[in-house]
Amino acid sequence: MARIKNETEYNALMKRVEELAPQFDDSTPTSDPKVIEYVMLSNLIEEYEEEHYPIQTPSLPNVIKLRMYEMGLTQTKLSSILGVSPSRISDYLSGKSEPTLQIGRKISKTLNIDANVVLGV
Repeated sequence: MARIKNETEYNALMKRVEELAPQFDDSTPTSDPKVIEYVMLSNLIEEYEEEHYPIQTPSLPNVIKLRMYEMGLTQTKLSSILGVSPSRISDYLSGKSEPTLQIGRKISKTLNIDANVVLGV
């Protein structure tokens, strides 16, 4: 199968996919030529994006900061909840140190962060 060679081709195919999308719906048969073209172009685009625009796993400090923001928590409040000093929370958020397994479990449970993110898996 062909591959997208550059950003110009990528942009052209993105435009074509956007043109095709409103021309059919879930009831359109999969044998329809527009659906076939749409699927083929989407697959090429997905392959190109995976290579050129990979989505990386967020870092633990960034995930903690996001959850603190969403939950309206300050470093002081989080330190109180986790039973560690505010300076230790600052170390976690700056990436200077990583939480122990025990604190990692508390972070996962308290902030509802997937344990794999906390453990860096």
